[in-house]
Amino acid sequence: MKKIPFSPPDITEREIDAVVEVLKSGWITSGPKTQQFENNLAEYCHTNKSVALSSATAGLELVLKTFDIKGGDEVITTPYTYTATASVCLHRGIKPKFVDVAKDSFLIDIEKLADAITPKTKAIYTVDFGGVPVDYDAIKEVLKAKGREDIILVSDSAHSLGAIYKGKKVGGQVDFHIFSFHAVKNLTTAEGGAITFENNNFKGREDLHKDFKLQSLHGQSKDALSKMKAGAWQYDIVTDGHKCNMTDMGSAIGLVQLTRYEEMLRKREAIFDTYTKVLAEKDWAIIPFKKDETKETSYHLYPLRIKGFGEDERNQVIKMLAEKDIATNVHFKPLPMFTLYKNLGYNIEDYPNAYAQYANEISLPVYSTLSLEDAEYVAKELVAAVEKVMK
Repeated sequence: MKKIPFSPPDITEREIDAVVEVLKSGWITSGPKTQQFENNLAEYCHTNKSVALSSATAGLELVLKTFDIKGGDEVITTPYTYTATASVCLHRGIKPKFVDVAKDSFLIDIEKLADAITPKTKAIYTVDFGGVPVDYDAIKEVLKAKGREDIILVSDSAHSLGAIYKGKKVGGQVDFHIFSFHAVKNLTTAEGGAITFENNNFKGREDLHKDFKLQSLHGQSKDALSKMKAGAWQYDIVTDGHKCNMTDMGSAIGLVQLTRYEEMLRKREAIFDTYTKVLAEKDWAIIPFKKDETKETSYHLYPLRIKGFGEDERNQVIKMLAEKDIATNVHFKPLPMFTLYKNLGYNIEDYPNAYAQYANEISLPVYSTLSLEDAEYVAKELVAAVEKVMK
């Protein structure tokens, strides 16, 4: 019997050799490889600046800290996301304001978002679910219409590296994009993330890239490489920064992955298309978004929904596929369904669209080393499982 994992990393000898080279160099933490990765990532995203970090979560939080968004301020986001998008607000003493996703969509409802803005709103964290960009320009129009272009617009783009919005790679459309390079992401550095942005003088900052780097390394005025040069030991601590810098080992992996990334995306697209070819024939299959005239997914997830199913039926299908050694997943359990958020007073009944998306969603395996033959096998086993549960 075939064994199909959900999302293993695509690591070749090139990535292994790059890490070994760094290990042998005598410099393994943030240094020249990290600087090169930042430059190459910004170039890939067609944006001005990039700051490499230990996680996307760190990037989400650094934006709040750098611009002193804290308790008493409001941050709007969606309940249809991983906890990181909201928990960074809690770390800053902010109770996030959730706006439901649009009906039959995994993306935030822009009309409801407009209604949620108050004088206390300081930032909006949208989420590019599954690799599909939100309509950034529509959200900017909302802020303009409300006279609130002072609100910081952040895209949790953890899933959407390589996605297209109006002819351009995602990464410079809003004030800040936050990417994830965790092991299950399209491009990995094992653990890692990055902030990309266009305006290095945003809100009057002299050098925002430098400010983010300071915040990522204890507020230390010199990076580790500069401080370790002979006779250059003196430094200052200028703010109470975090410790979330990326290492040169992770950056070495990322540099190789970037050179391979377009090829990896095309492989993911072929898997996406293989699933769709089989499932489009089924009336019960709600096929996930691929692309239209304004945007194209990064093919991070294949979030299938099954008409007429609820949680129980969906979970039966997952169990049946697991018995065939096919790993699937669910993206996402809405945040108000978790204990932490229930205890904060959130109720899933207030977010009916999010619950409806979740209740019958099943994510199929998508990774660049999955063969098309195996993808077809997964799709056919899924069809068999769904139709067995339907009987």
